Amino acid sequence: MKKIFAGIIFPLLIMSFSCLSSCKEKSTSKQQKITEKEQVKEIKGQIETHVYPLPTSAEVIKMLTDLEVGYMIGISNPVENSKKYFTSQSRAINLGGFGADLSYATLYNQQQEVISYLDAIRSLANELNMSKIYNEELYNKIKQNFDNKNELVKILTSSFNDTYSYLKDNDEQPLALLVVGGAWVEGMYLTTHVSEAAYQVAGISKVLLEQKKSFEMFIEITKPYLSDPNVGDFVKLLEPVKKVYEGLSTSLTEQNIKDITKVINDVREQIVK
Repeated sequence: MKKIFAGIIFPLLIMSFSCLSSCKEKSTSKQQKITEKEQVKEIKGQIETHVYPLPTSAEVIKMLTDLEVGYMIGISNPVENSKKYFTSQSRAINLGGFGADLSYATLYNQQQEVISYLDAIRSLANELNMSKIYNEELYNKIKQNFDNKNELVKILTSSFNDTYSYLKDNDEQPLALLVVGGAWVEGMYLTTHVSEAAYQVAGISKVLLEQKKSFEMFIEITKPYLSDPNVGDFVKLLEPVKKVYEGLSTSLTEQNIKDITKVINDVREQIVK
């Protein structure tokens, strides 16, 4: 999901160039109009490359709280697992995953869990040279807004965007994609495990179908990087998810939800182990 900022900026850019063209209509050549379009496209591209490309896990968890689904103890990835991840691939994937767990704890006002997940994330982020993003200031912002879910989503979304931007700015696009993918998987895992029988939760189908769009977008943006072994291996790991989603329509049956739950569980087990 693109940020509101981008959604506002693009139309303004186009309007500005249009007004400029109108004022100088008699002297504006065809070449100038082409140049203006190229400038809009270039600026749009620059903005988009620094925006987290999918709905963040905070936005996904917000959907669950809107459904008034209760908090399930013990379904998040245990914080002690952060000590098991030694490769840049596993650290990036699980940094994204812990980000989803942090969102889950934050939006359900689990304050001690928030502290624990911030510590786990800070540990992994430090190994990826991103410790400044998940610092004491972030926790203070969360603490001050525990009763304001909309503001919490903004705060968490901002931290995801900062993570994505940092990696991209430092020529680590493959790792940035792994963070996004890890967050998506964990967010889906939490979504499918919010109840002993998730298929009985009213509104859960809509959330899962929304994530189908996100999944397809993620697969699309990884295509230029499949030659990177870390990205290629991760996308192969998601192949069962792709097969299940390809067979879905605009509504989900009980069996569809069970199938999604199983493949997400299988993928997630391989990630957090």
